[in-house]
Amino acid sequence: MATPKSVAFHTLGCKLNYSETSSIGRLFEDAGYSEVSFDGGADIYVINTCSVTDFADRKCRQIVRRALRKSPNANVVVVGCYAQLKPQEIAEIPGVDLVLGASEKFRILDFVDNLSKAPGKGMVQAGEVREANTFTHAFSFGDRTRSFLKVQDGCDYKCTFCTIPLARGSSRSDTVQSVVANAQKIAKMGVKEVVLTGVNIGDFGNGTEVIRGDEA
Repeated sequence: MATPKSVAFHTLGCKLNYSETSSIGRLFEDAGYSEVSFDGGADIYVINTCSVTDFADRKCRQIVRRALRKSPNANVVVVGCYAQLKPQEIAEIPGVDLVLGASEKFRILDFVDNLSKAPGKGMVQAGEVREANTFTHAFSFGDRTRSFLKVQDGCDYKCTFCTIPLARGSSRSDTVQSVVANAQKIAKMGVKEVVLTGVNIGDFGNGTEVIRGDEA
């Protein structure tokens, strides 16, 4: 029997990113991958990026180099806000094989099986941010004390210097019924505290509630 492929994750930025990384991890687990520590050496590395800091580019490069030191032949996938904003720039980073935008990151399994460790520029799958118009469930799991449950995503405000609307798209929310169901699911997993998270949870319920059917 073939050994399952391994995957490792590194998250930069906010608790919303952490909830999404955890959900992406469950997608890999359901597909038969084994999750390992970042420094343990993996077949695939997934880096979930942030764009808020001025050091996004530098930090991303550092994490890519760190991954390839641990596993030189690994495939490196970059997702997150920075990936949506500057996908071509990230694709030029040596060692990056795939860049996924905001509307593609939860379809990561559609792309990783066909990756090869070929020299040159990484493959980019990042559409226009307006395509990020559906809400995808996400929550973190791993700390049995606390889980971060995503209830809202995106932003409709155009604040000076803020890149979030360009990175995550328009404001959209989960439904109350779905939030309650996910909270109950988290509680059954043994977590003692659920923390609601989003880009702007004060906007909950104001955006279009278009819910992605599968649980990420």
